[in-house]
Amino acid sequence: MMQTSMLIDEAIEALESQIDDTAIIACSGGIDSSVAAVLAHRAVGSLLHCVYVDTGFMRMGESEEVAEMFAEMGIDLKVVDASEKFFSNLEGVTDPEAKRKVIGEQFIRVFEEEQALCGAKYLVQGTIAPDWIESGGGERDVIKSHHNVGGLPEDVDLIIVEPLREFYKDEVRQIARELKIKSSERQPFPGPGLAVRVLGDLTRSRVESCRIACDIVERHFQEAAAAGICDLPWQYFAALLPVRSVGVHGDARVHGETVVVRAVTSLDGMSARYSPIPHDVLTKVSTEITNTLKGEVNRVVYDITNKPPGTIEWE
Repeated sequence: MMQTSMLIDEAIEALESQIDDTAIIACSGGIDSSVAAVLAHRAVGSLLHCVYVDTGFMRMGESEEVAEMFAEMGIDLKVVDASEKFFSNLEGVTDPEAKRKVIGEQFIRVFEEEQALCGAKYLVQGTIAPDWIESGGGERDVIKSHHNVGGLPEDVDLIIVEPLREFYKDEVRQIARELKIKSSERQPFPGPGLAVRVLGDLTRSRVESCRIACDIVERHFQEAAAAGICDLPWQYFAALLPVRSVGVHGDARVHGETVVVRAVTSLDGMSARYSPIPHDVLTKVSTEITNTLKGEVNRVVYDITNKPPGTIEWE
């Protein structure tokens, strides 16, 4: 614990030396950006402007939860609804790498607008080691371009500050616990949100279907873990695949899409093993998803791939 306290003190001192003017940070409510925000707020106080961008790709009730969490920590948070901007710029974009590039650029464009309002000189980001490792560079292959690294446009008019750049997820989580951040035990959620869990076209209706499926998976897995039926996975969610097949609802023929359920155990996200979820739990998940999304989804499958060879997220 003392070592964690020293890491926190060192990070705050580094931020104090790096930031001498107004700074802005995107606060998604996830553990990485929340830790970066708290550290930066302790370092520079009112010089930091925290902004939550609602991209339209957030989980069920997430925007309200994030606003409440920051209010409880005494940090001012501005909420910007940029969903129309993101959806319009992603129309017709189906390649996962292209999606991440577009999302990265739109994040910056939103922050350039906020920069003009607050006069920010610095952009603080919650980039951690796996983000820049997987985004490639030098002799490293691009696994996937994280929106806060490989997705950044080249003409960014802000000085980037990354206080967590050399840390891995388990280390960031320990810092979050020390800082008593509410989201310290929250499962990882990708920066681009549900945009990378909806394969194919990013329409509002398809994203909403994925949001509903994710909520069902999270609720059933959490209830099963609380009842001692299984361990709570490190990360667990649903992804919507652009794979249509024939199904039956009542006496009607349905040509619906497929939801894949993913759950893994991991330490830092660099490698992972799929979680052996009991069939009874998966049956409840499948039944509720297909009943709730009747006519839209008619198949639910469970992913038993480790990382490697797969990645944790579906793209």
